[in-house]
This record gives sequence, structure tokens and C-alpha cells, in this order.
Amino acid sequence: MVNPGFAPRDIPLFSIPDYVVFAIMLAICTGIGIYYACAGGGQRTTRQFLLADRQMQILPVAMSLLASFMSAITVLGTPAETYVYGTMYFMFCISYLIMGMAAAHIYMPVFFNLGVTSAYEYLERRFSKGVRRVGSATFILQMVMYMGIVLYAPSLALEAVTGMNVWAAVLSLGIICTFYTTIGGMKAVLWTDTFQVCVMVAGFLAVIIQGCHQLGGIAEVWKVNYEGGRLEFFNFDVDPRVRHSSWSVHIGGTFMWIAIFGVNQAQVQRYLTVDKLSRAQIALYLNVVGLWLIVTLATLCGLVLYAFYKDCDPIVAGYIRTSDQLMPLIVMEILSWLPGLPGLFVSCVFAGALSTMSSGLNSLSAVTLEDFVRSYKKDLTEAQYTMISKILVAIYGGLMMLMAYVSSFLGGILQAALSIFGMIGGPLLGLFTLGILFPWANAWGAYAGTATSFLLVFWVGIGAQIYKPPVNKPPISVAGCPRINETISNVTMSTVTMVTDMFTTTEAGPVVDDRPDIAKYWYSMSYLYYSVIAVLTVLIVGLVVSFITGAQDPEELDPRLITPFFDTVCCCFPERWRAKLRCGVPQEDRDYYSKKYQDGGPPRDEEMRNLKGEEDHDGDKPPANPNGNVPDERSSKSSVDFESSI
Repeated sequence: MVNPGFAPRDIPLFSIPDYVVFAIMLAICTGIGIYYACAGGGQRTTRQFLLADRQMQILPVAMSLLASFMSAITVLGTPAETYVYGTMYFMFCISYLIMGMAAAHIYMPVFFNLGVTSAYEYLERRFSKGVRRVGSATFILQMVMYMGIVLYAPSLALEAVTGMNVWAAVLSLGIICTFYTTIGGMKAVLWTDTFQVCVMVAGFLAVIIQGCHQLGGIAEVWKVNYEGGRLEFFNFDVDPRVRHSSWSVHIGGTFMWIAIFGVNQAQVQRYLTVDKLSRAQIALYLNVVGLWLIVTLATLCGLVLYAFYKDCDPIVAGYIRTSDQLMPLIVMEILSWLPGLPGLFVSCVFAGALSTMSSGLNSLSAVTLEDFVRSYKKDLTEAQYTMISKILVAIYGGLMMLMAYVSSFLGGILQAALSIFGMIGGPLLGLFTLGILFPWANAWGAYAGTATSFLLVFWVGIGAQIYKPPVNKPPISVAGCPRINETISNVTMSTVTMVTDMFTTTEAGPVVDDRPDIAKYWYSMSYLYYSVIAVLTVLIVGLVVSFITGAQDPEELDPRLITPFFDTVCCCFPERWRAKLRCGVPQEDRDYYSKKYQDGGPPRDEEMRNLKGEEDHDGDKPPANPNGNVPDERSSKSSVDFESSI
């Protein structure tokens, strides 16, 4: 509803060609799912359904990695972020590169060499079954919440440009995504992701090209944004309360994106759809290049947004409700002259949402099956496990649509989504890092570190929600808005109701901070530091508790559970130096363990009971038990005793 004093704005709505383009996009996605449900005999095994039989090529895997978390949140939220706050978000490009190197060479080799289906199988082998279930449950909570936001965002956009009820859009989108993911499995997810990335790029380019043409060229767009204070690429303020500074973006952003691309099940599952580690690493580096492209296009769209609305902010005027509807608004205003182009953009938004949701549904099914169902139902056939996987996808699809309703109360989608990754993904990253890089950590330390980390980040996160910190924003103007009462004076506002962000104030005029001291300093911390706090807490508390309760003996570990970090970063050092830097982990025995279990996966529970106490007749060391320890008397300090003690 238009705010009092401002004249209504004539905003075109969808035409029939737009609906046709949009329907074609949905039909193609559904068709891909149907094809892979039937091709090659269908999805008859869990290996086919969840891992595409580990026969995928590099390109679709790279595109799927890109699409999984570059979703409708990116399409709608990143341009809005640039419009409201400026271009500092673009500097995540540096974080992407650091993330790519860390994920490819520290985390990925561990998962790939073990050949796990669920990333949380690693936690059982390294610590205990209880730690594995804690990690799995945390991931399920994170992804269900995130997918709810991803589903709600494009539905809100569609409501703004078509008049379709937002909940009708939620149901239609959720049902279509759940359908093709349920019947088509991982292959359908990977190939629909590839198609959807192409649609996303086409939608961005349509806005940028037409917007620059209408505004007088890219140079004019750049000039307007410079004059409006939107161009900011470097801010070296060390105050951790600065929302986006060079420090928070590069340090906090790196931790946050490693949590997503390094240990998140949705991404790990994609790595494992190829047959070689080197191929998975190439796919990840191609994904980094794709991330650069997507964030660049999204930022350029944000610059076009500001140049177009610099004299008439549509939120203050009341033409839209939140900044997340800015992109659909400009699409209808500058692209409706050519029927079908608005439909292309809305397809772009929905493509981003579908790619993320299908990835999430498939990964949730994998985690639930591997970490919970198989533990209690060990006598089912492969066909039964596959059917359960498909049923789980349908169930999580229903939960996703339910969470979309909850997401309607979270406000700005971009910061809401990234905050979830910091508050939930951060402790998970810390838990995996504790196991992968620190051979002394035991299950006691894993439990204590993870619990403390969750308490700490939820304390600051919920506190920031209650006491929203004030945030400085570049100025906006409504001087050019059509008005009913011409006596209304021109107004330029530096802080107005732009978007109801999770952790930002929305007060207009001078900011008066009357919050308690703890809110001024602790709750005002940038949301990008949540992952940093979480990881450091897990590592510090986890190691302290591990040494107090009896540290794990590195010599007893399966070396595949520990990343040979110094062998990678200090490859030019002499062998005797690198041997000392391994901290006693028997990296020379990696081939022994790999040959013992050719399939790469951990032995099942009944097999482990038979292996305990078994002497190895082919070498000088028996195989690892699920906790990575040799089953001899020295393992009394290991996590096995902890698990039995509770």
C-alpha cells in the first residue's frame, strides 16, 4: 500500500508470455526429474539415488556446487544488500578463493578417501556414534531452517510482480521441487542445478544490460553510485561491531563459507559423485570462478537498482514492503516492454530456489538414512533403503514448506540466511576441524566444545535479535517520488525502514543507543564473526577438555581421519621435518587402511564387533575401530571408553 502523501505508481504485472516462459522453466526441471527416474533403470539403489553412482562429470558437479547455495537469496538479497548498504559484500570474492583452497586440500580429501555417504560418518569413526548423531541432528536443523527461507523468498517476489498469493506460490514451488527430487535422485538434482545456473545468469544479464541502457551506460551508473556513497570496497575499521568491514568479510566470511563448502553435507555429497579426488577439487575451483561471476552480476544489479531509484526509494514510498522485492520491481518497470523478459527473471529467482531446495532435500535424505535409519534397521534390502530415501525426501519437502511460514517473520533474507550458517554451521565446522586437524582431541572434548560453542553463538545471536544494533547506511531520497500533496518537502534520509533485518535497527533519524552495555558491545558484533567465535570455542574448549580427560594417542588413529596439513603446506621441507610435524599420526600407514576397506566406507556395526581384538595377519597393526583407535589396551583413554561411560 502506498504511503500517505505519495501518488500511486503504475507498475506493470505479468503478461501471458511471462507465464509461458515461467511455466516452461518449471516444466524443464520436472522433465529432467522424470527422465532420470526412468533412464538407466531408474534410481534403484541408494548409491544411484544419493550419489549418482559416483559417475558424474566435473562440469555438472561444479555447476551444482555453485547452485546449491547461490539461490534465490543471492538473486534477491545481494542486489538489495548493495542498494541498502553498498558494495562491501562484493569483497567476499577474496573469501571464496581462500575457502576453495581450504575446502579442496584440508576437508575434501578426508571425506573422499573415506568414501562416506554422510559426512557425519566421519564423526563416528573419529570420535563416537553419539558425536555423529549430534552433528547429523545439527545439520538437519540448519538445512530445514535455511530451505524455509529459500522457499519463502521467491514466493514473496512472485507475489510482488504477479499478484499471486505468496502461500499459493510456496505450495506450488515446494511440491514441484519435492516431486522431481523424489523421483529423479542426485542425477536429477545435478542436471537441474546446471540448467538453473544458466537461467540465473540470463536473468541477471537482462537486468544489467537493459538497466545500463536505460540509465545512460555503465559509466553513468557507476558515477551515480559513487555520488550516493554506495561504492565501498575497503574498510579497515577494526571494530568488530562494524557490520561489513574488510576484517569481518575476509576473516568471518572465510570461516562462514568454509562451513558451507567444506563440511556441509549438501556439498560433500556432490564431491562424492565423481570418481577421483582430483576431479572433485577441479569442480570446487570451477565453482569458485562461478561464485565470482554470480556475486559480480548480483552486485552490478544492485548498482543499477540504486541508480534507478536514487531519487525515489520505493520502500519509503510504500510501493513495496521490503528491500527483497526491489529486484522484481525494477524488472517489471524496465523489462515489461518485451513480453517474456519478466518471466525470465522470475524464472531466474525460482531456479535459484529450486536448485538449493533440491540439493537440501537430497542431502537431508542421505543424512537421515545413513545416520539414523541404518543404525536401527540393519536387515532391510537395498530396494527398501532406496524407497525410504524417497519417502524421506517427501517428508522433508513438507517440513520445508512449513518452515517457509516461519521464515515470513525473519525479515531480510540475506542476513537471515548467513546468520543461520554462522550460528549453526560454525559449531559444525569447529567440530570437524577439531577432528581433522588435532589428533589429540577425544569424544569428551568434541561434546564439550560443540555444546559450549552452541551456547555462546546462540547467546549473541538471540541477544542481537532482541537488542537490534544500529547500523549506519548511506543516504536515500524520496525527492523524486510522485506526490499527491506538492507541499511535502524534499527529504533525504540516512536511516529509514529499508528492511526488517534480523540483527539491524530500522529506526529513522538520529540513532539514540539506549541499550544496556552488553548489547552495545557483545550483541552488536557483526554477524559474520559468529562462525569465527564458534570454531575457536570448539577448538579451545575441545582441546582443553581432551587433555584433562586423557588425550587421544595420535599413533592409534587411522591416518585417513587426519589431514596431513603440514605435508601439504610444507611440501618443500625435508621428510624428517615433516615427520615431526605430523604429531605422531602414522601417515605412512594410509595405504594399509585404504586397502583394508576397499570401498572406502566405514564398517557396519556388526562387522566392528567382530573386528575388536582381531589380530592382523598381513601386517603389524590391526585395523581401526569406528573411533579410529587400535583395539588394544592403550585405547583406554580413547573415546570408546567415554561412549560406554554414558
